[in-house]
Amino acid sequence: MKKLKIIAVLFLSLPSIILAQGTAQEAANKFGTLLTMLDRLYVDSVDTDELVEIAIVKMLEELDPHSIYFSEEDLKEANEPLDGSFEGVGIQFNIFKDTIMVVTPIAGGPSESLGIMAGDRIVQVNEEITAGVGVTNKDVVRLLKGPKGTTVKVYIKRDGEKDLLEFDIVRDKIPIYSVVASHMIDDRIGYIKINRFAKTTIDELRASLTELKEDGMKDLILDLQGNGGGMLRTAINMSDEFLSDDKLIVYTEGRSFPRHETNASYEGLFEKGRLVILVDGSSASASEIVSGAVQDWDRGLIVGRRSFGKGLVQRPIQLGDGSAVRMTVQKYFTPTGRCIQKPYDDGVEAYRNDKIARYESGELHSLDSIQLPDSLKYYTLIKKREVYGGGGIIPDVFVPIDTSSNSPSFRKTLSKGLMNKFAHEYVDFQREQLAKQYPSEDEFIHSFNLSEGELAEFKAFMSEQGVEISDEDWAVSGDAMILRTKAFIGRNLFEPSTFYRIIGDLNETLQEAIDILRDGRFDKAKLAHRTF
Repeated sequence: MKKLKIIAVLFLSLPSIILAQGTAQEAANKFGTLLTMLDRLYVDSVDTDELVEIAIVKMLEELDPHSIYFSEEDLKEANEPLDGSFEGVGIQFNIFKDTIMVVTPIAGGPSESLGIMAGDRIVQVNEEITAGVGVTNKDVVRLLKGPKGTTVKVYIKRDGEKDLLEFDIVRDKIPIYSVVASHMIDDRIGYIKINRFAKTTIDELRASLTELKEDGMKDLILDLQGNGGGMLRTAINMSDEFLSDDKLIVYTEGRSFPRHETNASYEGLFEKGRLVILVDGSSASASEIVSGAVQDWDRGLIVGRRSFGKGLVQRPIQLGDGSAVRMTVQKYFTPTGRCIQKPYDDGVEAYRNDKIARYESGELHSLDSIQLPDSLKYYTLIKKREVYGGGGIIPDVFVPIDTSSNSPSFRKTLSKGLMNKFAHEYVDFQREQLAKQYPSEDEFIHSFNLSEGELAEFKAFMSEQGVEISDEDWAVSGDAMILRTKAFIGRNLFEPSTFYRIIGDLNETLQEAIDILRDGRFDKAKLAHRTF
């Protein structure tokens, strides 16, 4: 019945498609008749377009959690991260003291080319005042995003300038970067963090690999924590950077699609070095394809906590009016034959609450809490190590979540974004002085520390914002608060990636990966990386 319903809706939305005869046609006619009668006879006026959209959404929810309907506007917004770009003025911003503050102009964008600088405040856009009027993030997007080639006038207040500065910004394509951090941890370990799988991701990855190898990288930590996935082809190409010859990367199957295998097809940039991939409960889809391929071929170690468990493949289907459905048409399988899709028999709500269920079961603290039946057991292709399917990628090395620095005050400052706000105010007050004192990112990372007086100002700021930090909480969380604040300050002074260079000390999974590469455990795992 579920299939008939969705076919009926597609029939209404895509009259050009010739539907199968019989029950599908009858269901389409039935649904069309109902809509016509509602339009003609219902007691109140009805919006049939809205009714159809509601019907589509509800029907897709009955199928699986990843078949999704997008209106025309939602579809454009959803595609931007996958396209790797959007059209606008090219700034990263924050709402600071009820004003739009430029955190940094995006490299190569129109704002940078005009000389707009970090710390600039946008107080007016065209004829609309944007300071002191309760401006929101949605307002900023509405005012500054727009088609390539269109012009928007902004009025900027800059420290040291008496008058407002006027800029006519011609909107352009603005890149959305997938590689958010890439740096050397020591003289041989490189680190790359990727937050999405988009059209531009592989070019970014290859550029980072090349640069790190020039800097002496022998081992790589690939951070896919929090990476919800993206494009299947990008996941395949990323796997190909690490797998040699024509090794199977992934295969897909569906009721209307025969088995399709995809193999490594070119010489990757990192086929031989020691590789560790970091995952957690938010690593999904494309992240799991890469992790699964690397694990199944004994190419590297997967470190962290069990990944999300999305083993379904969606295909976009246009509905003729600018809207579309991303419909699940296949399942994907890792090289050993594992489908890592977690169950969704209990409905969408239970599926979405799986993170809570994992926490309550104790899984984030102990791997033993995960039920691993023998029916889900597989063996890796070279070293015959045990791996499991049926609900995410189980890491080779489990890292429990670290709550040692957690306290009520820390949670409140995180939820309110207060450390970021303090960092903005701190940098805004003395940006020029800080830039002179720390001319390079390395000098800032190695030398910057908040003084005792500044820590007192930090606590006073938190108090003004409604968070009192007790001595007990400070003893538990003080070091973590200081480090996160330093990371936010560094991001404001330099690049977004500066944040990750600093905050890595609080990333328990990253620290475990570093130890694994240094203390001999990687080599004791007896993987097959030397044979690639």
